[in-house]
Amino acid sequence: MGYTILSASQFTSKLKATIHTSGKLGFTEATAKELGFGENADNFIQFAQDDDNKEILYLINGTIDDGDSFRISKAGKYYYVNSKLLFDSLGIDYVNQTVIYDMIKIKIGDKEMYKMTPRLLKKSKQETE
Repeated sequence: MGYTILSASQFTSKLKATIHTSGKLGFTEATAKELGFGENADNFIQFAQDDDNKEILYLINGTIDDGDSFRISKAGKYYYVNSKLLFDSLGIDYVNQTVIYDMIKIKIGDKEMYKMTPRLLKKSKQETE
């Protein structure tokens, strides 16, 4: 009988990203650190959509701009990606609701990626104006 130890170090901080009203996807400081943003001169990510549940996205981290990747930008200590057109094309209503993606590292085949499960919160009327 075999087993795999599940390391507590992999589960010490909650990884998440939030779509801002501008359509930019912003990453928490812990998430940016986990993804290694800032360690290289250039950081890029790709998104994939789950075939069975279209609400679930996958983030694939990389350092190569291959035409299918989004460049990671930085303002101060804040990392984000200009993803407005992507989220608009997917029909995600980030203006009237707060869209937070809870992220967990997974491996599919030989590729490491982050599964992004959405959590939707209603915005107050004041926030949408």
